[in-house]
Amino acid sequence: MSTTEIALLTATELRRGIENRDFSPVEVVEACLRRVELLNPQLNAVVTLNENALDETRRLQDQVERGRAEAGLLYGLPAGIKDVTPVAGLRCTYGCSLYADNVAQEDALIVRRLRRQGAIVLGKTNTPEFAAGGNTFNEVFGRTRNPWNRALSPGGSTGGGAAGLAAGMFALAEGTDLGGSLRIPASFCGLFGLRPSPGLVPVHPTSYPWDTLQVSGGMARCAQDLALMLQAVSGPSAHAPMAQSMKGRDFPAAVRSGPKKNLRLAYAPDIAAIGVDPEIEEVCRRAAFELEQRNCIVEEIDLDLSFARQAFLTLRGYEIVAVCGMLIAQKDSLGPNLKGNLESGMATETRTFAQAEHQRAQIWEVFKDLLLTYDHLLTPCMAIPPFPVERNFPETIAGRPMQSYVDWIAPTFVLSLTGLPVASAPCGLDSRGLPVGLQIVGRPQDEESVLSLASLFAPLKMPG
Repeated sequence: MSTTEIALLTATELRRGIENRDFSPVEVVEACLRRVELLNPQLNAVVTLNENALDETRRLQDQVERGRAEAGLLYGLPAGIKDVTPVAGLRCTYGCSLYADNVAQEDALIVRRLRRQGAIVLGKTNTPEFAAGGNTFNEVFGRTRNPWNRALSPGGSTGGGAAGLAAGMFALAEGTDLGGSLRIPASFCGLFGLRPSPGLVPVHPTSYPWDTLQVSGGMARCAQDLALMLQAVSGPSAHAPMAQSMKGRDFPAAVRSGPKKNLRLAYAPDIAAIGVDPEIEEVCRRAAFELEQRNCIVEEIDLDLSFARQAFLTLRGYEIVAVCGMLIAQKDSLGPNLKGNLESGMATETRTFAQAEHQRAQIWEVFKDLLLTYDHLLTPCMAIPPFPVERNFPETIAGRPMQSYVDWIAPTFVLSLTGLPVASAPCGLDSRGLPVGLQIVGRPQDEESVLSLASLFAPLKMPG
């Protein structure tokens, strides 16, 4: 098997191949490093390489072979870590010039858990400044490009992770999701991304431990890989006050079992009422209704969550101030996206925050009722195909002008307000051969059913 073939295997296939001794963890990491060498100069996905990755792999492999360490769930699997997540000894710039030379002193909790299960940190992946934006660029490292078409955006804010994963630079990509930062790049790059419900994957270190809007999670090449990664990083921690029990929960087993029969699925074409590119909507609609051939019942519904758009923008401003408040005195040194969010959050009145929370309560009531009738909501992840990488954001959608740099990601960010598990699964290609993602929304704390339904969608393979 060639190095390219090894690098493009799913994490599940890699894990099986290592277990069967078809190849070693060292060979897997070497194959991924070769992809970084070949493709990263054009894609700019990995911004800080872990120069010790091969040595760490050799040591781990030796310990496992000598019986001094167990081969964990992710044994030998290379992972890309978003450059807002600390990895001890590696630069952690947050995509911000103020932190261009910052070196992390400790691993984030999610990194510790990945390593504990045998994953190898291949390097840090590009992100917009403090993950603020749906396109991936910053003043420290520049722009990341979409491996399906290098003239286009990979999405964001986990765009470096998505581009590197799709190109075979690593087997799993860690990231965060506030308004869609795992789902947007998953859709644009033909991957599976999961926004877990708050508290399932504890976050440490953080200045905002009670955060219910931003979560940590991952992207992968198939639903089984996502389940494997989620199993490795989930569960309570003494470092985090928000937690979910893992008693009896087995995400990989849920995917292997598949979804239950006669699932009732609601399909809604434009939940944010911003318009959807007709071709994108047609790909999503076809994919949703094809699930009727897989023992599902699919019904189209009229669901308008546009009332929650302003609520998210308001609460996002609060979030940015809570997480990045230490930058207020230096805000004039920041990029326009992050600076604008800080200023907006600081200028918002208490009454407006209260109104936003009331609207968030309203969207919860909508889904509480919806999920009494349906098992899942299906809806397009993105309203548009990937756009030119040089743009900060698309100016129009279906002929409508966008008012701000985040309006176009409303189909993902309104769902962040629910606190429900939401996945994006690749559901087909448009006429340009670019991937299209479909969001799958599940019931509270039921990542199992979301992942099992996502498993009905086949992984995409990039041309070439």
